[in-house]
Amino acid sequence: MSGRFLPGQVISYPYLWAWQHERGETEGRKSRPTCVVVAVRGTRDGLTHLALLAITTQPPPADRVALEVSAIECRRAGLTDLKRCWIVVDEYNYDVAERSWYIEPEGKTLGRFSRAFMMKVAGAFIGARSDGRRISRLD
Repeated sequence: MSGRFLPGQVISYPYLWAWQHERGETEGRKSRPTCVVVAVRGTRDGLTHLALLAITTQPPPADRVALEVSAIECRRAGLTDLKRCWIVVDEYNYDVAERSWYIEPEGKTLGRFSRAFMMKVAGAFIGARSDGRRISRLD
């Protein structure tokens, strides 16, 4: 993916769900809209470290933490073909952009959520992170 990553960007990414990872799967089953929640340039390595959140059209079960995306935010994020969707914040994929097997070098951003909405997402992500699951995509 060319350019730099910013929180709120929505990209197409083969997200690996925690339940798939726990079964021993190593590849996401399909590319899906995925939200960049954290993008940090490493001071030691100069690489872009990413925390990526899945966007799904399936309503989350009661034991999961997810935020519903409003219609206007769907439009901003380039998700106009989705009637309803949620960002799952209690698990995330960790990847390094420059070393990723899954981020296309010339891939494009689908869109970007507003700063106000991303503040809500980030708050929910931080709140759920102690119980959340990190799935490393570096292997």
